[in-house]
Amino acid sequence: MTVLQPVGPLWRGAAWLIALGVLAPVVTLVGLALGGDTAHWAHLADFVLPQAALQTALLLAGVGTLVLLIGTGCAWLVSACDFPGRGVLHWALLLPLAMPTYIVAFAYLDLLHPIGPVQGAIRWALGYESPRDFRLPDLRSLPGAVFVLGFVLYPYVYMTARAMFMTQPAHLLEAARTLGASRAGAFFRVALPLARPALAVGLSLALLETLNDVGASEFLGVNTLTVAVYTTWITRSDLAGAAQIACAMLFAVVLLVLLERHGRRHQRFASGQRMRPMQPRKLHGAAAWSATTAAAVPVLIGFAAPALYLVWETMKRLQLGQGVSAALVSSFGNTLALAGGVTVAAVVAGLVVAWAARALRSGGGPRAGQGAARLATLGYAIPGTVLAIGLLTPALALDNAMADALGLRHLPLMGAGIVLVAACTIRFLAMPVGGIEAGLSRIPPALEQAARLLGESAVGTLRRVHLPLLAPALATSALLVFVDAMKELPATLLLRPANFDTLATWLYAEAARGTYEEGAIAALGIVLAGLLPVALLARTQLRAPGTSRP
Repeated sequence: MTVLQPVGPLWRGAAWLIALGVLAPVVTLVGLALGGDTAHWAHLADFVLPQAALQTALLLAGVGTLVLLIGTGCAWLVSACDFPGRGVLHWALLLPLAMPTYIVAFAYLDLLHPIGPVQGAIRWALGYESPRDFRLPDLRSLPGAVFVLGFVLYPYVYMTARAMFMTQPAHLLEAARTLGASRAGAFFRVALPLARPALAVGLSLALLETLNDVGASEFLGVNTLTVAVYTTWITRSDLAGAAQIACAMLFAVVLLVLLERHGRRHQRFASGQRMRPMQPRKLHGAAAWSATTAAAVPVLIGFAAPALYLVWETMKRLQLGQGVSAALVSSFGNTLALAGGVTVAAVVAGLVVAWAARALRSGGGPRAGQGAARLATLGYAIPGTVLAIGLLTPALALDNAMADALGLRHLPLMGAGIVLVAACTIRFLAMPVGGIEAGLSRIPPALEQAARLLGESAVGTLRRVHLPLLAPALATSALLVFVDAMKELPATLLLRPANFDTLATWLYAEAARGTYEEGAIAALGIVLAGLLPVALLARTQLRAPGTSRP
């Protein structure tokens, strides 16, 4: 068998430099935490960490339970049953992915306000005249945060569970039914155990997003570890204390990553050999419409209601002739500039890392490039607040050295937003690395060997053979990174230059002040951009093998 020649030391060195750059914030963070005064640890242990850790644990438990119930239930419903609207709902259930958690919290704070439209309509229907006579429980609470985050993040579980259910062999369920199991028994005793690895992966991703959240949790009054990091750093100007809290967060992150790795390790066993796929059972009458309702409710709560609210608020502002302020237009330009810079940096870095690892998959060659690729993808598991704190100290040291050397009065890296771009690149690097590696795996090694035999250099082969064939993977990765960079809030809040706002930070500021008018315009822009990767996921991830319909 022909073996690809390992890449040169320049490529491997560049890949390891990128991988070490991903690890640098964690190393710096640990150094900051250990270098802090012991009085910090005592104060945090007595007054901050117990409450924040408890709130975080309860939030993770509540959100985890809700996303498992909604995601698994909806995935099984659209996989095993045929009902009115299934052809639309099977992809519409992904739409909440387009809604950042802080935007949904922002919308529901207004929708469910005691004098808002929802409670007003309920009081009118029940004959009450005043909020004092009837009001729903306050959304600004831990259950409110679980409600909001659960209905936004369930698609992570839905997507992985749906993919698993679509590939499960039908004969296993038929054998269970033949042996006397009911439909529910076949689900709980056959289909669900086989899908557990996929559920673990989806659950870990949803919980990592919950741990990274700062906007929704703060809006809803839940003092999580992430919120504690932000307030300790920004409000109290205590960087060492923030680093110590962030180290506590890393413990939770490690547990979630281990959960995901455990699920992926057993995923091959769960999927097994796929033979004839499961055919959905046709439902009729009340059962059919009950299934439609059950699948439509998560879409309504997680996407439709907040999206329609944003459209309504935006139209009201435009009809009043208030238009869009210059500051909001500037924030839109800043958002495009930031997302564009992060996209270019992440795709280029991902290409370097994936290319360095491409030729080391056979022949017993060195594994250095593959190790760098694995390390480079760890950034997705590091919350934005942790990245921000870890990058701040080395960035300030380098900035001060550059300012002294060049005779500048300002900090060139922080002031130009380069540190913010670096933080977002680290966080989203896993997307292009994974996408490009998948694209490279589909290119036959014979193409590269032919190019090299014809005298083409390694770089020339990359430029003339691989890059044209990788165009779809590069475009997909760029789209996903661009949209996620537009939505990123924690790292942007902490590392943005002075007088620099993106749509996400603009919305955060408007919601913090309780002024929702222009915030709705910013939120609508982010949601519209988020629909692009959701449409892509619906086309590529939720199509049954060998069919054009779900």
